[in-house]
Amino acid sequence: MSLSTMYAQETAPRAGLQASALLAALHDALVSERRLLDELIAQMRRQRAAVSADDIQGVDDSTFATHRILATLGQARQRRRQLNVLVGGSEEMTLREVEDVLGDLVDEQFQEARQRLQQAADTLTREVSMNRQLLREALTSTDQHVQTLVGGPASPTTYATEGLVPPGPGAPRGVLVNRRA
Repeated sequence: MSLSTMYAQETAPRAGLQASALLAALHDALVSERRLLDELIAQMRRQRAAVSADDIQGVDDSTFATHRILATLGQARQRRRQLNVLVGGSEEMTLREVEDVLGDLVDEQFQEARQRLQQAADTLTREVSMNRQLLREALTSTDQHVQTLVGGPASPTTYATEGLVPPGPGAPRGVLVNRRA
């Protein structure tokens, strides 16, 4: 048996093993990201419930938890970008591009993980949109409530304008008045 024949036989299983390990790592990364997105979705719902119940501590807790999850999600996405480089040489590959590069190696489990991640991302987008709308409405309602309690004007003003006569076109501006005369 020649050396080149032995070497060719050894590289094929290694490449297959490396591709298999890479696919498993990508699958794990997708599942981890999806779990983090699911946690974010749960936090968005908790935050909405806390705002509806005027639970300031609940809003604060959900905001802190959201920041913690976002930091962890950033690390998970960095991991996936590193795996993308190993797959196709580019950090910014979409999941469909990863599937295209991997070709026949992509199994049903990977495709399902990709679909579930994309569904979680879509759900999170809707949840964030609902929270933004609710928070805007809550701020508007709070502003109106404070204005009612204080009795302030509907639109903020800096200077009182009622009862003042604007100066005529020929009136000197900035002249001090001598009140002794």
